[in-house]
Amino acid sequence: MTLTFDFATDTDTDIAALTALHSAVAGHLTREYGDGPWSSSASETSVRRGVTTSKVIVARDADGIAGTLRLTPRKPLSIDRTCFTRVDRPLYLVDMAVRPSIQRSGVGRSLLSEAVRVAIAWPAQALRLDAYDAAAGAGGFYATCGFREAGRAAYRKVPLIYYERLLDAPGGPKT
Repeated sequence: MTLTFDFATDTDTDIAALTALHSAVAGHLTREYGDGPWSSSASETSVRRGVTTSKVIVARDADGIAGTLRLTPRKPLSIDRTCFTRVDRPLYLVDMAVRPSIQRSGVGRSLLSEAVRVAIAWPAQALRLDAYDAAAGAGGFYATCGFREAGRAAYRKVPLIYYERLLDAPGGPKT
């Protein structure tokens, strides 16, 4: 499978495709694991807000957007900073999704590699994220992709596992 990477644009085409992708992933997870916090679909308004306020990386194949993730310097509410290595310039990785029909084919791993490349150029010193502490969560995937578990917490009664990856960016992590 040949993938190309770029940033999503604030066009109706990208917004509609990203909204459909997030909805397809939410539906897939709900069918596989039942109702949970992963069951809510994204709206075009929230997707557009993400595209205009963050860097949304998209992996494209012959069928369109194969996968996506969003990088933002703004800390999500669900994240507890005290669990992570202290750095001046962290980035948060959110809204990762891969088309259900091609999951486990390397798209997610390729997206994370692209995210690391973009984050180093930002320049950021760390990538941080959370994953559901449940069967529907992707924690094991992040661990195999070079992220380390940084802590566990619950946000709105949803158990989460925090992951981080320190980067070789200018200024490096503080010790």
